[in-house]
Amino acid sequence: MRAIRRTDTKPEIELRSELHRLGYRFRKDFPIAVEGRKPVRPDIVFTARRVAVFVDGCFWHACPEHGRAPTTNEWYWTPKLRRNVARDREADAALSTAGWTVVRVWEHEPVVSALTTVVDELDRDPNI
Repeated sequence: MRAIRRTDTKPEIELRSELHRLGYRFRKDFPIAVEGRKPVRPDIVFTARRVAVFVDGCFWHACPEHGRAPTTNEWYWTPKLRRNVARDREADAALSTAGWTVVRVWEHEPVVSALTTVVDELDRDPNI
């Protein structure tokens, strides 16, 4: 599991590159302190606009479209993947409570679609 990347995955890099090309500036893997829990580390963070973007992998975050049930060591992987999803929901709730907007995109989404989702959320912010 040491070889599994936590940051700088291909879909994340593509999305960051497109956002940067459009003139958006952000922080990557920036820890956001949330009361009552460990800091949350979104993949892309727009600190001034308080928007946190997560690029979720289909296997690791149990994508309903492309996620698959583990076939070996189910006793380990099934609970682990459930915990990942539960942790995602807890992080979303904690960030929302703290006044952040959370955007989640899947790794299988085309970069144009993910980019549109993020930019639409950024443009929705009245404090620009």
